[in-house]
Amino acid sequence: MTPELHDEDIEAAALQYVRKVSGFRAPAAHNLEVFDQAVEAVAEATRKLLDGLEVRGSGGRAS
Repeated sequence: MTPELHDEDIEAAALQYVRKVSGFRAPAAHNLEVFDQAVEAVAEATRKLLDGLEVRGSGGRAS
């Protein structure tokens, strides 16, 4: 079992991922909106994944 993740943890991981794949630590002003949208999309996908995971025999979220 893994410890329960908080929204802050998920957002931080999403930001790290987007920074890594984009190659930008801080995007230019003209890319900020799409960068932020990508962070939110990754965070939302992560939340959906974690909410849907089940550990056999537990019937609930893997946490």
